[in-house]
Amino acid sequence: MKKVILYCCVALLAIQHSPLYSKIEINENLLSRISEQYGQDAYKRIIKWQALLEAQQSEPIDEQLKEINDFFNRLDFINDKKHWGKEDYWATPIEFLSTSGGDCEDFTIAKYFSLVELGVDKSKLRLMYVTATKPPQAHMVLAYYENPNSIPLVLDNLNKRILPASQRKDLLPIYSFNGDGLWLAKTQGRGRMMQNRGNNSLWDELNERMKNGF
Repeated sequence: MKKVILYCCVALLAIQHSPLYSKIEINENLLSRISEQYGQDAYKRIIKWQALLEAQQSEPIDEQLKEINDFFNRLDFINDKKHWGKEDYWATPIEFLSTSGGDCEDFTIAKYFSLVELGVDKSKLRLMYVTATKPPQAHMVLAYYENPNSIPLVLDNLNKRILPASQRKDLLPIYSFNGDGLWLAKTQGRGRMMQNRGNNSLWDELNERMKNGF
C-alpha cells in the first residue's frame, strides 16, 4: 500500500511532455555491444524481437496486440531491487530483453514502445497503474483503447490473456499516462486528464537511454 501511495504522489507531478524516442534503431554496433555485455542469448532475443516487429508491421491490431503481449510475457519477473539494485528502475525494451527479465513496469514499457513502433497511435495506449487485488500489490498494465469512449483492452504479465477492463475485476485503476499526459482513472473509461506537462525523472531517464541506443 505504501508503494501505491508513492505512485500517486509521482502521478501528481505528471509526465514530462518532451520529445520522445520515436524509432527503435537496432544496428550492428548495438548488437555487438549487447552480445559483449549480456551474451549470445541476449543477442538472439533482440534479433527475435526485431523479426517480430518486421513481421507484424501490416497485421491487424488484434494480432499485433496478441503477438507483442505473448512475446514479452515469456520473460521472467524480477523485482528492481534484485535485478538493478534500486528500489525503482524503468528499463528500456532492450535492457529488458538483454537481461531476460524485469518487473511489471518493464513488461508494460516494452509492450508500449513495441506497439508504437508498429504504428499504433500513442493516444490509444496508456501505461496504467492499478492495484492488483489477488494478491494485493501495486501493479502496472498496458491499456489499449480502440476509440476514445471504449472500454480498454488490458495487456498484463499477471493474467496473460488480453481481456477488456470490465472483465478484470481484480484490477483497481489509479491513474494512467503516455507520452502526452496523465489521467486520473475512472473505473472503465479514459478518466480525467490532469496535466500534459510536469516532471517524472524515471520517464525522462528512460527516454534518454532509448535515444542513446540502450
